[in-house]
Amino acid sequence: MRALHIHPQDLRYKAMIGTGGIGSGSFFELRGNHTLGREESRGGRFLDPRDYCKLHIIAHYVATLLGPGFETIPIGMVGEDDVGARLLAEMRDTGMDLTYVASSPVAPTLFSFCFVYPDGTGGNLTTDDSASSKLDPARVTAAEPEFLRFAGRGLALAAPEVPLDTREAVLDCGTRHRFLRVASFTTEEMAAVVRSGLLHKVDLLAVNLEEAAAAADIGLDEAMRPASLVERAIGALAQLHPDLTVSVTAGPRGSWSWDGSTLTHVPRCEARVASTAGAGDAHLAGLMVGLAAGLALPHAQQLATLVAGLSVTSPHTIAKEIDRESLREFARECRAPLSDGVRSLLEG
Repeated sequence: MRALHIHPQDLRYKAMIGTGGIGSGSFFELRGNHTLGREESRGGRFLDPRDYCKLHIIAHYVATLLGPGFETIPIGMVGEDDVGARLLAEMRDTGMDLTYVASSPVAPTLFSFCFVYPDGTGGNLTTDDSASSKLDPARVTAAEPEFLRFAGRGLALAAPEVPLDTREAVLDCGTRHRFLRVASFTTEEMAAVVRSGLLHKVDLLAVNLEEAAAAADIGLDEAMRPASLVERAIGALAQLHPDLTVSVTAGPRGSWSWDGSTLTHVPRCEARVASTAGAGDAHLAGLMVGLAAGLALPHAQQLATLVAGLSVTSPHTIAKEIDRESLREFARECRAPLSDGVRSLLEG
């Protein structure tokens, strides 16, 4: 059984409608763990793991863990190429509704070049001229009947790798139809997001430590304790948007959530790390799954920590083996403290 133990009638939210990148990529392992320099030339080798982009990763875990009683409706675009066709087939097999995923005849499917250090950390470079970059707000407007169908009972997701105005259109639809509006933005986008007031259209902001610092206009001082940086960032964000809830991931340092009154830290689950690529997206998916299942944000954070922790044991950016049983076993192995609500979802 892949899905969590929850009856569809007990779901707080019945659907996720969202946008973000759909694409593939390659992994390249660098020689040496020191950070790649701006003008450095360094050797390495291509790796075999399968890479996926943000919307696909998040939507995969949401669809599989919440099961057929929950509708997962991505809004995106791929190229009319073999890679795009393969990705659409995988998404369809997971149970997603692909009505609003189009194929572009003029732009290729989004591609990411992921570089990985021997210790499992890394980053990625993503094409700017892909089909995902052509996704415009009109595609979101076409999906408005779906927002209306789930008015007051849906999650609206705005994830990177598509234009900001398209993501804003998703958040606007979510606003009109009383969805919980969830968004993440890259470090480079944060200044424009804050300046434009876009954060006021977001209910839950999901970011990593660097993105949180950028959102709050705080210099990322490596000497500063992560907890102190998070506290400063949350304080600054609360002044900008008092009703904003926030999730901050920090890799091996765990994660923090702010529900508007309490800052909660959850340590990471110790696991054998094959690759950390995609872990942040897995964490966000786990949060959304927990919230859809009716968990409070700090308890959804526990579930998200399990999903992210288990995801890093896979060399692929989607760990397709993650389901209720594997999460339950992983929680036992790492002795993660869980709320009764999370335990109920896992135990059945």
